[in-house]
Amino acid sequence: MSFVEAGQPSELTEATRALFRETYDGDATVVARAPGRVNLIGEHTDYNRGLVLPVALEHATYAALAARDDGVVRIASGDGGDPWTGTVDAVGPGQVDGWAAYVAGVLWALGEDGFDVPGVDVVVHGTVPLGAGLSSSAALECSVALAVCALLEVPVDDDLRHRLVQACIRAETEVAGAPTGGMDQTISLLAVADAALLIDFDDDAARAVPLGLTEAGLSLLVTDTRVQHALVDGGYAARRADCDAAAEALGVASLREATLGGVAGIADERVRRRATHIVTEIARVTDTVDALATDDWAAVGRLFATSHASMRDDFEISCPELDLAVSTAVEAGAIGARMTGGGFGGSSIAVVPTDRVEAAVRAIDTAFAAAGFRAPQHLRAEPGGPADLST
Repeated sequence: MSFVEAGQPSELTEATRALFRETYDGDATVVARAPGRVNLIGEHTDYNRGLVLPVALEHATYAALAARDDGVVRIASGDGGDPWTGTVDAVGPGQVDGWAAYVAGVLWALGEDGFDVPGVDVVVHGTVPLGAGLSSSAALECSVALAVCALLEVPVDDDLRHRLVQACIRAETEVAGAPTGGMDQTISLLAVADAALLIDFDDDAARAVPLGLTEAGLSLLVTDTRVQHALVDGGYAARRADCDAAAEALGVASLREATLGGVAGIADERVRRRATHIVTEIARVTDTVDALATDDWAAVGRLFATSHASMRDDFEISCPELDLAVSTAVEAGAIGARMTGGGFGGSSIAVVPTDRVEAAVRAIDTAFAAAGFRAPQHLRAEPGGPADLST
């Protein structure tokens, strides 16, 4: 039984500072932390101006920074990524490859937004599993963005957090080249502890949705199938292109304006199925929020089931490992389970009675072994707060 622990923030902060000293033979000026996320429901709806319902994890990325006076940028990771060195004038689109593009892209986007970004030394470290669909990239971006603002002594308020969301989205889409929709950066910077965040991408409104998990005797179990997914490998972009094609066929600005009746008239069968998922998934987010308001967890479970089926059959972003994790969790007592994140691998999420979590984990591990799959990892998703500065 393998659980990925979130770790203690104070210990991880000190570990990141120590890594900075080891890497650069000097002390970091600031350290910021930003959480990963798991999405309860609402997949691929953000870039369709729809609704999403994520929670922030206690698992987070920590970024230690110190300013330089020569315009040089040095980026290193305690989690296995190759280091990168360049200049603050060479961190924009087309200039940085690999994982470092997510960091360099933030520096570029902040500069584009009017911040006077200096040269910096950067070290990142954390506990968000990489490639698990739990937003390790946005946690990386948001921790760096907040740390840069601390270097510049910019007060952290609600307005700044919203500016940083937009900067981190630009970093991911324009520099790293991942065509994501903004959910991950929004939840990382605007999360509310012990709650999910209902985000409406039609008007960028966000409000907390209390979960009451402890009172209900329930836990959120995330299973990382360890099938690596990458948002830059083409599958995500292809789904986004299909959604754009569906909106164009319907003559609407986005699929937020579409109806099932309208979607049924789309001639291209694949595009029609993609649009069907988006329209029904947006409705499922609303229905889930309503069910949570009345503690109707059985309804949440049913919505999880139809969401997973839609992603598997209409949007075609599941995989055998995700399907097995979901079905096994339900057989082991979960109220509901579904794949979560961009798909093509990554993680599932299950709502499980707290006293059944370990039994569910054992059942999933056994099922994966019997199927000849790589052993999964698990984590308990404790809904946490937003990115902040670490002391």
